[in-house]
Amino acid sequence: QVQLVESGGGLVQAGGSLRVSCAASGLPFTGYSMGWFRQAPGKGREFVSAISWSGTTYYTDSVKGRFTISRDNTKNTVYLQMNSLKSEDTAVYSCAFKYGSTPSNLERSYNYWGQGTQVTVSS
Repeated sequence: QVQLVESGGGLVQAGGSLRVSCAASGLPFTGYSMGWFRQAPGKGREFVSAISWSGTTYYTDSVKGRFTISRDNTKNTVYLQMNSLKSEDTAVYSCAFKYGSTPSNLERSYNYWGQGTQVTVSS
């Protein structure tokens, strides 16, 4: 059973930075992908970023150039570094696990989810 625990959320001013982490346990030895999704108040969950087993990264257009996803396979942890934050980035950020080395931007492709961490950007 894969378990994911996010941390690092909080309150930050617009233009500031924040890094959220996702610590995983129960992972397969190799060949999985990780993603970050977010859900703003009153909206559906949306794809933010993903990283393949080999380290290829993917981003939704609204965060390109501002967010960076990375993974440390020795620590079973995935990170999302968020810079130049905007008020529209306010949301609950959740990490997700997907079997297979190719990530997806589709919520239904992911097998396990964390509980989420709140990120609030004040303007």
